[in-house]
Amino acid sequence: MDGCGLLRRGDVEIEYAVHGPDAGEPLLLIMGLGMQRIAWPVSLLDAFARQGFRVISFDNRDSGLSTRYDAHGEPALAQVVARRLFGRPMRLPYTLADLADDGVALLDHLGIERAHVLGISMGGMIAQHLALRHAPRLRSLTLMSTSSGRLGLPLPAASVLRLMLSRPRKRVSVDAAIDYWVRLFERIGSPAHPMPRAELIRRAEAGLRRAATGSGVSRQLAAIIGDGDRSERLRHLATPTLILHGTHDALVPLAHGEQLARVIPQSRLHPLLGWGHDLPDALSDEFARRVAQHARAARG
Repeated sequence: MDGCGLLRRGDVEIEYAVHGPDAGEPLLLIMGLGMQRIAWPVSLLDAFARQGFRVISFDNRDSGLSTRYDAHGEPALAQVVARRLFGRPMRLPYTLADLADDGVALLDHLGIERAHVLGISMGGMIAQHLALRHAPRLRSLTLMSTSSGRLGLPLPAASVLRLMLSRPRKRVSVDAAIDYWVRLFERIGSPAHPMPRAELIRRAEAGLRRAATGSGVSRQLAAIIGDGDRSERLRHLATPTLILHGTHDALVPLAHGEQLARVIPQSRLHPLLGWGHDLPDALSDEFARRVAQHARAARG
């Protein structure tokens, strides 16, 4: 039965939802930087359900309706970068590994022993930790539009970097927040599958109505930077892994997916022509079909 719930884990609350057939194979979805679970489009959730998956989505810490860390303030990202470059320890309110453990705690809460796990962008980084720390809990792993964190891989396109650096740091009007979100996703969206501006506005409004972004984006970004390079650990990953990456990803270029395929054993890379760094409705059926094929191969 579909529905929403709240997991309480110590002093952390994680808001989640379940969608799809009761007897379906569990598929845990992990969303990216600053995004809420509702960023998974309904078209994709329905496509997964048609493939026989019971889909579990949730708000990562510091996003949506899950626990926020506003009392910690915004991190000095320049200091976080410097500490990573010089290998110095850093104190952050949480790590990507903590977010991975939240995912496992959610599986425990729902009584799920093993699940297929899919993460996109930052969610893919969290999914890597989940697979490394809790391998017996995974049936398969799918990594979308993500990276190992290795330094030296291509940076986002210059126009995307400029736009990200111009992100409003203080409270702004709803219209200004929507305008920024739409301009960002117009830059990082899929050239072959452009979403109508009205749909981008609708998605932005839905997120803002549900929960304001706040300063959680900066703290999640600090967790990404502080996590470092996972490449050597990924060489020991035993979970069958599918890597989906767009040929036109302006935020996390395709080279990141190619490098993941080189270091992860039992992995397969599927570049998707014309896909950017978004989840257009036009690709929902293809995403679901490829994940279902991968799940069947992992069972075999």
